Amino acid sequence: MHTKKTSIFALFLLTLIIALFPSCRKNDREAAELRYGFTTEPKTLDPLNTKNATADGRSILFNVFEGLVKPDTDGTLLPCVAESWTIEQDALVYTFTLREGVRFHDGSVVSAADVKFSLDTAAAAGFDGLNRIESVTITTDNRVRVTLKAPDLEFLPYITVGIVKAGNNDREKNIIGTGPFFIESFTSQRNLVLKKFDGYWQRHIAQPQDVPLLDKVTIMFYANVEAMMIALRSGNIDGANLVGSFAAQLDHRNFDVIDSYSAAVHLLALNNAAVPLDDIRVRRAINYGVDVQGIIDGAFFGNGVPSGSPIIPGLPAYYEASLSYPYDPQKARYLLAEAGFDNTRKPSLEITVPSEYTMHVDTAQVIVSQLEQIGITATVKLVDWNTWLSEIYRGRKFQATIISLDSPTVSARSFLTRYRSDNDSNFINFSNVDFDKVYEDLLTETDDAKRKLLYKDAQRIITADAASVYIQDILYYKVFRAGAFAGAKNYPLLVVDFSSIYRIQTN
Repeated sequence: MHTKKTSIFALFLLTLIIALFPSCRKNDREAAELRYGFTTEPKTLDPLNTKNATADGRSILFNVFEGLVKPDTDGTLLPCVAESWTIEQDALVYTFTLREGVRFHDGSVVSAADVKFSLDTAAAAGFDGLNRIESVTITTDNRVRVTLKAPDLEFLPYITVGIVKAGNNDREKNIIGTGPFFIESFTSQRNLVLKKFDGYWQRHIAQPQDVPLLDKVTIMFYANVEAMMIALRSGNIDGANLVGSFAAQLDHRNFDVIDSYSAAVHLLALNNAAVPLDDIRVRRAINYGVDVQGIIDGAFFGNGVPSGSPIIPGLPAYYEASLSYPYDPQKARYLLAEAGFDNTRKPSLEITVPSEYTMHVDTAQVIVSQLEQIGITATVKLVDWNTWLSEIYRGRKFQATIISLDSPTVSARSFLTRYRSDNDSNFINFSNVDFDKVYEDLLTETDDAKRKLLYKDAQRIITADAASVYIQDILYYKVFRAGAFAGAKNYPLLVVDFSSIYRIQTN
């Protein structure tokens, strides 16, 4: 009888302890892991390396590193490592006041010296926008002044570049950021593990259990989307990004599917310096001969909206919606005849496509069929991603390719800068003196309304020159096991913000 009373009292005491101390209870959010699939792995883990050309790679760095400011879901730039800033002398001078107590993953506090080192290093590396910096000066222990070579009202989006520790010159191995996660391990061609950073600054201004809500994110790398689909169906991963043609293949009773745009320009990129594409009549013929809606219907199950601009529709203040070429095969054939081609002398076009991206391969196959109708013999050449980067993007050894071009910053200018004739990222060899002039004008224009008109002019020049065939901003889907995870956010950037995602508790 004494033993029974003791047992009842012990049970009561245990129940009371669990009620008073929630951390003793089972809490799925506190110990949750998300396994997420990617089809490409990062080329660098250094946020100050300009060679991080994959969207998946930038998505990883988005969760590990932070800049002085950080974009919100609507594109608004929010204070981050900097708690505030002032803009002076008609946007010639920007002064940033650092947030108190922001720590690196090794526990050290971010200083003005770290910010100066990061901005100086990024500017020297040739980061777009930061090459406009004249000087970075430390004015106090927590304040940094950035003076530009010329006024720039659109400078803030470029200050999202990751802040690193001063003097850290081995950033590929010594990966230390200030973001909500740190990299625990990276095994090439297998996985990368992100762990929650308990010293993250947002945890000290919000509730202790907030930001990030996941304990761990294991990113699994797959050779292609088909392999990733098998992993999804088998339960080896919990989520992934998919385009419509693949999302439609899933049983939606077993998966939660969340709409999101890629925030990237999907295009048939034409090498303007390659024969016969060096003839504007041929480029225009291809634009008239490609049925964009037919691509969306055939390769994306009808999920998508045509877009004829090198800027994404998600930046409506700058986007020009009236630029799509109408589908007109007859006009296309007329232009080819004017360029000297006929049934006995047909132009040929090789479309080189990164094989890892099934959506690009599917798009190329539809285009091959369409171009045949106007008298162009097109073929598809599949290459791996590394080959595409080295031979197509950097080497410019191609006629045409299918790709999606995104921006590392929430800036319309970032989508246009690659078309400058002297830009290293101008892999399509576009060259137009009128465009270069308009681009230089919008760099120095301080009137917001006039600058927006210059953006529209720049897009019209690119379209009139038929630089490439602009298809759409691809509709993506974030897919998760049904009822397992929630909180995913969409940005005007092609990123996955793991800090907002949480595991749904089931009792």
